[in-house]
Amino acid sequence: MANFLAPGDLSKAFVGISEKKANLTPGKMLVLGVLAGAYIGFAAHVATTIATGPCEWLGLKKFLIGAVFSCGLMLVIIPGSELWTGNNMMTIGLLDRKISLAAMMKNWLLVFVGNLIGSVLVAFIIAKSSGLLDGAIGGTAIKIAAAKVGSGPFASETSAELSHNYAYLFRAIGCNWLVCLAVMMAIAAQDIAGKVLGIFFPIMAFVASGFEHSIANMYFIPAGIFAKAFPNAVAASGHTSETLQNLNWVTMWSQNIGIVTLGNFIGGAIFTGCVYWWIFVKDDSKASTKSHATAQARVERVLEPTPSQAN
Repeated sequence: MANFLAPGDLSKAFVGISEKKANLTPGKMLVLGVLAGAYIGFAAHVATTIATGPCEWLGLKKFLIGAVFSCGLMLVIIPGSELWTGNNMMTIGLLDRKISLAAMMKNWLLVFVGNLIGSVLVAFIIAKSSGLLDGAIGGTAIKIAAAKVGSGPFASETSAELSHNYAYLFRAIGCNWLVCLAVMMAIAAQDIAGKVLGIFFPIMAFVASGFEHSIANMYFIPAGIFAKAFPNAVAASGHTSETLQNLNWVTMWSQNIGIVTLGNFIGGAIFTGCVYWWIFVKDDSKASTKSHATAQARVERVLEPTPSQAN
């Protein structure tokens, strides 16, 4: 027996996975969402630390940032938690009429809120308790956050806000397209080593490419906002007080997370979930019960009893 799921079986397995996610209790959805947000926050902090280093040779720094950030999705998938961007593929279960729109939206809402709580909590702990943002790393956190709300490379453009939002929409589409493919590859693999490799390359690619992930930004932008309180971090960032005025909780939503969330939805729910349902699941509806169950059983044998391993 192959140690991975073939594409058709993999897509069908997501029907059962979607059902399990939809049937989680609200409390579990929220808590598992908090855990996933925290795991992505840890990875984002490591990426910020690597970004503070001097190595720029042939894009090596971008590769290293993407490489360390991939540990976030590994923590989400292997121990088990709920990540909103990966849960966009619940559209496979919706289109196969195994879950309702209301059930899917309940999962998305609670998981999104949980991801926000977990990400901001990690940013708060690192900024307020660890002292790790009071200096050069804090300066990097400010620079990353300021660029994400339009105070970076887009600030000098004509119609800067429109240009920023347009660019970030497509960066977000590319991001969650790759993230959901990473999730699919991780679920297809039937051992831990395969899951690690399946996650590593697409996540490294999206980060190194400069794409935008809404849940990661729930850490990056608050970390920059918290770091503004440290004079050493502000000095290391090289930003003026006028620039930093645009880095706040309002612009976090209006100039980044709002548009990035929409782009992530398009890349994950439509370009991945809907497309793979249409290719592999739609025309197999007559045999779907048996084939879905077979594929789901192979997935469950690997990480039983984790209730939500596809995120």
